[in-house]
Amino acid sequence: MGRQQTKRRISYGKCGLCGGTFSKGVMTRHLASCQEEKVDSETASDKRKREPAKTFHLLVEGRYQPEYWMHLEVQSDEMLRDLDGFLRNTWLECCGHLSAFRIEGGTYISSQSEEIDDESMDFALSKVLRVGAKFYHEYDFGTTTELTLRVLSERKSGFRGKSIRLLARNNPPLIACGSCGKTATQVCTQCIWSGEGWLCDTCADEHACGEEMCLPVVNSPRVGMCGYTG
Repeated sequence: MGRQQTKRRISYGKCGLCGGTFSKGVMTRHLASCQEEKVDSETASDKRKREPAKTFHLLVEGRYQPEYWMHLEVQSDEMLRDLDGFLRNTWLECCGHLSAFRIEGGTYISSQSEEIDDESMDFALSKVLRVGAKFYHEYDFGTTTELTLRVLSERKSGFRGKSIRLLARNNPPLIACGSCGKTATQVCTQCIWSGEGWLCDTCADEHACGEEMCLPVVNSPRVGMCGYTG
């Protein structure tokens, strides 16, 4: 079960292709047209003929904190392990915890042992995903951060950079200090479970749980969890 959510506001983010800022609700529609324009531009400037790669457009968001989100373009022959690594590097990694994808009744775990019957992550995305699929990712089975992922579309892309491309990401949510109303820069790892404990630097020094219980506020659904500092 997720921790209590912060107050919901309209979330905005930046398109990684054109640099424009759009609301979360508009971003999906914007990317559909912006991707086509970008591909046409790249193709026109590149004289080499390249076979288009099959890609999935994924929307990733915090399962209980949807104000944290990003859009990804992922080549469909990439492994689940590669997607797991991207999510860890961008949003999650703190202490090398186990992680897992849960896809249509199947569980794919980052590290196997004789005691674990689940599948490994050594499966190509094209083998386990389809357009319209909704699936989940969990990082750290103790202090768990849960993500929801959706396959929005499938297309052929001439992009030949990284196999996973960040198309858009949310701007950092503006969170107020619960004591004075200024912008929160730290969060108490104990109080966050009740939706409280957001603090500015000054109020963190006076917080009853102690300054040692605080972590920096970062743009990630893992904010305030375990030892995560971004």
